[in-house]
Amino acid sequence: MSPGEAQLVDVGGRSVRLTHLDRVIYPETGTTKAQVVDYYARIAHVLLPQLADRPLSRKRFPQGVGATGPGATFFEKNVPGGAPSWVRRQTVAAEPEDEGSARIEFPFVDDVAGLVWLANLSALELHTPQWRVGRRGAYKGVDRLVVDLDPGTGAGLDECAAVAHLVAERLGDDGLDTVPVTSGSKGMQLYAAWPARLQRTHGSTRDYAKALAEQLARDHRRLVVSDMRKTLRSGKVLVDWSQNHLAKTTVTPYSLRGRDLPRVAAPRAWDEVGDGMVQLSPWEVLDRVEELGDLMGDVR
Repeated sequence: MSPGEAQLVDVGGRSVRLTHLDRVIYPETGTTKAQVVDYYARIAHVLLPQLADRPLSRKRFPQGVGATGPGATFFEKNVPGGAPSWVRRQTVAAEPEDEGSARIEFPFVDDVAGLVWLANLSALELHTPQWRVGRRGAYKGVDRLVVDLDPGTGAGLDECAAVAHLVAERLGDDGLDTVPVTSGSKGMQLYAAWPARLQRTHGSTRDYAKALAEQLARDHRRLVVSDMRKTLRSGKVLVDWSQNHLAKTTVTPYSLRGRDLPRVAAPRAWDEVGDGMVQLSPWEVLDRVEELGDLMGDVR
């Protein structure tokens, strides 16, 4: 059978149809769809806990990264047509604490087969909110805090690393342990479990993150900005608190990114967070997980 032919494969007892495995998804490196499928299958044991019970939005690249024209790249929230019957789906409110929010039929990925199915659709980027729902679609509340660090023009990962330590110190003062994640793009995210002792509404995490960002911007004016206006970001790092809004999603740890080079939203150890840090490839991440285990474990 040639690589371009459609084929059915058994993945954990489920039948998954694979197509165009020889298609180049990352032209800069010649990385093919077969390699994307392989990465998602091999990283599944640490990625699936991050996706568990979270409605999943996807950014798809059907013709590969860098392709142009209608449908070359798009975000998708609803379950797509032709999805296998075994893909779990729930219709939930996009903003569960808003009674008037639109309701969307999201897919939920529970197993390796689901990841392989998405990889075959060239759904490179997997995005999730900071809240979960139960198996019957009931909203279970916010369970984690995320702080997104977005470098402006003239700033980069070195500046993000410096700000990451400032954020972690402030969160640590409130008893919150933080896991840093290099985003696979320009910046970083910091995750912390939002404990049951605190109010599990999006307002509680959003307001907390906003106050944190504004205080850091006052204390470190040359390095940190909390205002979203791009004109204020030059040489600084935006501490983006808005990712904690119920309607927002963040790229899921261990997800690929749809950039020129294949890179991953990669959990890091704190002793790595400093000058000279770089974004990591999927193959580096696989090796790290084998050596270091799941660095996101504390946030589950």
